[in-house]
Amino acid sequence: MIRTLQRGIRSLPLGGARDLLRGRSLGHPVHPVLVQVPIGCWLSAAVMDVMPAGQRAATTLTAVGLAGVAPAAVTGWVDWADLPPEQARVGLMHAVTNVAAVAFHAASLTARLRHHPARARLWSLGGLAAVGVSGALGGHVAYRRAVGAWPTTW
Repeated sequence: MIRTLQRGIRSLPLGGARDLLRGRSLGHPVHPVLVQVPIGCWLSAAVMDVMPAGQRAATTLTAVGLAGVAPAAVTGWVDWADLPPEQARVGLMHAVTNVAAVAFHAASLTARLRHHPARARLWSLGGLAAVGVSGALGGHVAYRRAVGAWPTTW
């Protein structure tokens, strides 16, 4: 299943956009840079949740974090498509936990918009827990397995 999904992603007609999505011109992967938007926004939303009158900011930060997911996910899938099988399995679990994080934060945003702040905070904390697990898995692939380490010549 993993190899089939990887082949499908690699077969997408991305042309030169593939190198852009992989960060070739920057000399390092783009995915770790882009994930800072959702993670930073969601963590900041949790901080605003404990501040007096921080509900409006927390709602905005949760929404901006959700908007930042798509670019981060696209770059992650493009990188993942080239992983060897062992790392691809861990990478797939990284993606699954990211889906959970997005679902939790989408539920948090829905609760916020429906004026259920306590429920919104609980969903947000669940989302941050999923982000933590996902980050550990992504870090394992990137650092323990040195997947982000590219050769000095291309």
